[in-house]
Amino acid sequence: MTATSIAVPAGPGLLALERTIARPGFNRWLVPPAALAIHLCIGMAYGFSVFWLPLSKAVGITAPIACPADMGFFAQIFATGCDWKISMLGWVYTLFFVFLGCSAAIWGGWLERAGPRKAGVVAAFCWSGGLAISAVGIMTHQIWLLWLGSGVIGGIGLGLGYISPVSTLIKWFPDRRGMATGMAIMGFGGGAMIGAPLADRLMQHFATETSVGVWETFLCLAGIYFVFMMAGALGYRVPPPNWKPAGWTPPAGAAEKAMMTSRHVHLDKAWRTPQFWLVWSVLCLNVTAGIGIIGMASPLLQEVFAGRLIGIEATFNELTAAQKTEIAAVAAGFTGLLSLFNIAGRFFWASLSDKLGRKLTYSIFFLLGCALYAAIPSAAAAGTLALFVLCFCVILSMYGGSFATVPAYLADMFGTQMVGAIHGRLLTAWATAGILGPVIVNYIREYQLDHGVARADAYTMTMYILAGILVLGFICNALIRPVAEQHCMSDEELAEEKRIADDTHQHFAQDVSALAHEATHSGKVLLAWAVIWIPLSWGIWMTVKKTLVLFGI
Repeated sequence: MTATSIAVPAGPGLLALERTIARPGFNRWLVPPAALAIHLCIGMAYGFSVFWLPLSKAVGITAPIACPADMGFFAQIFATGCDWKISMLGWVYTLFFVFLGCSAAIWGGWLERAGPRKAGVVAAFCWSGGLAISAVGIMTHQIWLLWLGSGVIGGIGLGLGYISPVSTLIKWFPDRRGMATGMAIMGFGGGAMIGAPLADRLMQHFATETSVGVWETFLCLAGIYFVFMMAGALGYRVPPPNWKPAGWTPPAGAAEKAMMTSRHVHLDKAWRTPQFWLVWSVLCLNVTAGIGIIGMASPLLQEVFAGRLIGIEATFNELTAAQKTEIAAVAAGFTGLLSLFNIAGRFFWASLSDKLGRKLTYSIFFLLGCALYAAIPSAAAAGTLALFVLCFCVILSMYGGSFATVPAYLADMFGTQMVGAIHGRLLTAWATAGILGPVIVNYIREYQLDHGVARADAYTMTMYILAGILVLGFICNALIRPVAEQHCMSDEELAEEKRIADDTHQHFAQDVSALAHEATHSGKVLLAWAVIWIPLSWGIWMTVKKTLVLFGI
């Protein structure tokens, strides 16, 4: 069957699932750049802290204007004559991940029926529209609009944008499930590397005597992200049922070893199985430990090594204001280095899981992570900066790898038919970890400081607690077994589910084998990847420059 013999129905609109089915000759390597275009945009959620200091003096411009001491919390929300505290701004970060998890769980099933293109377009409107609403809130100095725009509406865009490519990529790459999801989710970790330095330059450009330049930056980013996200959403294509790469067959015996099922479990049954909640716990515990580290990485390095970062022997409290500024610059390099390992780990570990299996990969995360957390206090006490940094880098690589590997883990256990919706439900573990991690780390630190523990020693107990959390994760992972046959859909139930979700495939390529032979389209593939790698390379270079400061280069 040739492409010209395939009739496209006149009825369906551009966003309909019918219009996203790939035609013979389509190259599956065009799909990952489309996913990355969306993930690199929404990944800016990790870089929002770049706005906190400028926004904390949005009224005072040169210095914050504090609200009256007797002004209540709700009065501060609507006040226009005094500046916001960073603690109030930080709620945006919490809202991001709460609504990411909730929206992914609520609308994951809809995504499977509507297709990734429609979900991607909705994500683009929510994320960019949320930034625009936030710009209005900053311009009028109404923080509730910032919370609503970026935190709530933007958080919904995060959830839909995050899960939109997962099911599609797994179906396009049955031979490389981990690698495929690793490529896309790598973008979420890398979004801040591009967005944060870009936002910093835009704020400097727009800053005036009467504005810190943040609301103007939000509007610019909203426009840029909308273009990229729409391009990514419109670039999505899905394969027809039963598609597989030409000449590929699942390796004999590998499925049983890796707990890969050839059956499919319905969403309504999947989340009721013990396996779902064990994987939920595995992700939640791993992310709880990792996200706690991300939130305290910069102050931890500064307070533990203090003057040694700039070649003098002095504790953090003995440093002058100028010296604290110097070590803050060094710590920024440390944070940037962690970002690089977070991104690289998403691709490396997810790809490695194709060889090792998901269960063994997670066992490595927990065992190695536990050893590294336990080793950090000793490295700090010995003053070994290189070992200290290495421990954190490997930990962050496994944090990113956990996110990238879990969609393939779910596909192995529950099948691919509804993996996007199941993954959406699972992301409530991320929302939970987003609350637990920072709370555990911050409160333990404050408790120890309040009881006279030195700043350099205030993190020792935290590291041992995080190591204990990973032990629990290891136990949960060890308990995972293949899903019982009784939970799988029968052939009749699967046929009905496919009819509901995929009945429009009949308009395209009844000869599925025709799609297995991909056209090279080398020009299109190179162009698509160039659009992604040019800004990503710039972000990596900007991060590397900051990282070199850490080692005095």
